[in-house]
Amino acid sequence: MDLRSGHPYWLLKNGILADYPSLKHDESCEVAVIGGGITGALVAHHLTREGVETVLVDKRDIGAGSTATSTALLQYEIDTELHELIVTVGEAHAVRSYRLGLEAIDTVERLSIELQDDCGFERKTSLYLASRKSDVSQLRKEYNTRKAFGFHVEYLESKDIESRASFAAPGAILSYGDAQVDPFRLTHRLIQAAKKHGLRVYDRSEVSKVEPSDEGVVLHLGSGSRINGQRVVFATGYESQQYLKQNVGVLKSTFALISEPCHSFEGWPDRSLIWESARPYFYLRTTSDNRAIVGGGDVPFATAHTSNQLIARKTRTLQRRFSDMFPRIDLEVSYTWAGTFGETKDGLAYIGQTPEFPHAYFALGYGGNGITFSVIAAKIITDLHLCRPNPDADIFRFDS
Repeated sequence: MDLRSGHPYWLLKNGILADYPSLKHDESCEVAVIGGGITGALVAHHLTREGVETVLVDKRDIGAGSTATSTALLQYEIDTELHELIVTVGEAHAVRSYRLGLEAIDTVERLSIELQDDCGFERKTSLYLASRKSDVSQLRKEYNTRKAFGFHVEYLESKDIESRASFAAPGAILSYGDAQVDPFRLTHRLIQAAKKHGLRVYDRSEVSKVEPSDEGVVLHLGSGSRINGQRVVFATGYESQQYLKQNVGVLKSTFALISEPCHSFEGWPDRSLIWESARPYFYLRTTSDNRAIVGGGDVPFATAHTSNQLIARKTRTLQRRFSDMFPRIDLEVSYTWAGTFGETKDGLAYIGQTPEFPHAYFALGYGGNGITFSVIAAKIITDLHLCRPNPDADIFRFDS
């Protein structure tokens, strides 16, 4: 599956951070991780830190799949609003999933310190805008729900927004605790740290078949090599569906652009993360080198992002939307890209084991919270493998 097209900024900005060999011999290990994006890197980092013998393989260059296209807004809020999620999965699981998002962001911050590279991590407030007047009642309900459960939020009336920003909106929730990061750099730094704990990494090594064995699993590679493992972790994101009968999500295409460095961000309060109540939603962030990232325009076709004409049309739409909001910011487009995006029925990730595939763990962080879900998945999978209790595993189980 082609997960991206265009020119993802993180690849261009960072260049080649590390070189990894392809696998041309047989390997054996306790856990084999398939997928060298941010999810696989986090899982491998957690496992090796616990002394688990781990091998990681990816058919692409490390971090060059969906991770390269991530706009990396780190938000504890998921695509399903908290008050709706409570109705769907119950109060305990819904509230805990939101709190786990905050904990995941704290974890990324700690990792950036441990790795001695901030990886572009910055704490940010988040503005969740009502797209229409008809959305205000739901937005107030969401604010009241989050406030009641102790989340640090403020409600902004239209006049509050106009006093702070160059754009208007009928209402907004201002959230504290979110962040942003460079996902490509974080992926490589995590893998380099895991290598010091024994991780063996191979990229450009495609797994053609995974089959159970008496001892665990055997991974067959296109090169003819094999990996024998006690367990396998599928950290292959939207490509994981091929290993499952259960339909875990709906794939779409999403689009993004990044600007040249901006001289100012006039009208953009605190350079907050910005998103909206409409679905699909428009979203924005800035970077440490003063660029703006603008995304959205999702369409319900998993391969639509391969159309250059569609990317160009969506880019123009994103530019117009940005200019309407920030008329005093001169946005000069530097790069544009698009990629595959997935959604689950309730906005929550699928993490853990399924009877469909023995000796396997899945880390499927679909939705707009892929990185925070990946942090959660790394902890849950490590605990499952080491037979340690993890009460949060129940929230993301496959049969929920």
